[in-house]
Amino acid sequence: MRVLFTSHAEKSHFLGMVPLAWALRNAGHEVRVASQPELTDVITGAGLTAVPVGTDHELRRMTQVMRRMKPDAPAFDMAEDRPEVLTWEHLRWGYDGVVPWWWRVVNDPMIAGLTEYCRQWEPDLVIWEPLTYAGSIAAKACGAAHARFMWGLDLTARMRGHYLRVMAQQPPGARRDVLAEWLGARAERFGVPFSEDMTTGQFTIDYTPGSLRLDLPLTYVPLRYIPYNGVAVVPPWLHVPPAKPRVCLTLGTSATERLDGYSVDVQDILTHLADLDIELVATLPQKQQGELRHVPDNVRLVSFVPLHALTPTCSVMIHHGGGGSFSTSVVNAVPQLILADMFDAPLKGELLAQQGAGLTLHSSQATGPRVREHLLRLLNEPSFTQAAQRLRQETLATPGPNQIVPELERLTARHRGGAVSRAAR
Repeated sequence: MRVLFTSHAEKSHFLGMVPLAWALRNAGHEVRVASQPELTDVITGAGLTAVPVGTDHELRRMTQVMRRMKPDAPAFDMAEDRPEVLTWEHLRWGYDGVVPWWWRVVNDPMIAGLTEYCRQWEPDLVIWEPLTYAGSIAAKACGAAHARFMWGLDLTARMRGHYLRVMAQQPPGARRDVLAEWLGARAERFGVPFSEDMTTGQFTIDYTPGSLRLDLPLTYVPLRYIPYNGVAVVPPWLHVPPAKPRVCLTLGTSATERLDGYSVDVQDILTHLADLDIELVATLPQKQQGELRHVPDNVRLVSFVPLHALTPTCSVMIHHGGGGSFSTSVVNAVPQLILADMFDAPLKGELLAQQGAGLTLHSSQATGPRVREHLLRLLNEPSFTQAAQRLRQETLATPGPNQIVPELERLTARHRGGAVSRAAR
């Protein structure tokens, strides 16, 4: 069969898809990856066939504009789950923000190009990153089955459920659905009516461990996470085991590439860990390295190191809660300190702490002294490592990319109506 992966141009959202894309290729299926031009080199660097569509999104510029216009405006918390907070007014306010100022910004530049390509190439299955709604429109327009590929907790689907539930309680004239209106208007251009599966997929591929996955009434295909960090070289210092407990501090790429910088004071953290008998590996871009006033002797500064090579050598991972950092730590049974800020990171940190496999601090509370206090607990209390090992075993028991290919074939046949016969081409 023909399988098209698609993601808007966000490197960290795409990388997790690569092992499954290769599993499908190895099983004999045709695989291509469609994205905005900015992501082309990342796709081809993974050895996959890239299909540039549309134009690059301007999320960073739009975010900066919004912050200048409303610097103190509160953000819509997609992880909110309290009924007393999720009023119709609150949900309307939230959707009126994220749909036009986030989801439309990243999707509108690629919808037409992606849909035209799908109609020409005729994939059997479209697998889309969960915010790349362009994938669901294109799939419906060409008759393909379609599925989401998660890189974190399924907050969009849970919030969508809240929205529909509360909207149904409103008078008929007040039931405005801004997400359905946007998707419906875009799909209508290609003769396709809106359907709810455009928001959550016909099924969902998810590498979140079952004990951390949100309980939602959707069809999930569990997948074991396989770390992939892009084109990478293992540095010589990683060839030998560390002489001291190694701790990694990594805060992701999106904060510096897409946003206005880190939400924690890196210098404060380094200073308060300076007297510990550890090797602290801090992954910081050159610009951020140059802004440091002092680098303690126990700190190794690196611009980039592949996490799949670094993490197994670490005693603790300190990170921002990104999908790759989190899941790579889980796979390698390394206790985590999550300095949570955006989207699913705060909830992910709470769920991890409930499992006993780590600790979490909101970035606004992640001062040097508090990070030090939490790190010492993770280093000195064996229960965290034991819980991390249990979470690793749960992950290893989950089917890997090669193992779920038959299930994807079955689901594609079910939702596409037998078009899997293309596999023989």
